[in-house]
Amino acid sequence: MRNEILKYERIRSLRIDRGLTQREVAEVLHVKQNTYCQYEIGVLNYPLDVAVRLAEYYGVSVDYLVGLTDEPLPYPRGRRTR
Repeated sequence: MRNEILKYERIRSLRIDRGLTQREVAEVLHVKQNTYCQYEIGVLNYPLDVAVRLAEYYGVSVDYLVGLTDEPLPYPRGRRTR
């Protein structure tokens, strides 16, 4: 029995739980729906900047997205400098 959480399972679950379509999330990420679909099914690895945008969008940690923790809440963030 498989116990590992694949990195794409969480992004799909978060999207479905919020009642969003792949197209809606793809628009947030500025990618095509087909590209986002490939992230969700694991055909394409999503880049780090996409993981960060998804984590910020859903209010979860990147660790949660990729299955390193079951705790969805991110660590408190410091001020961003841009």
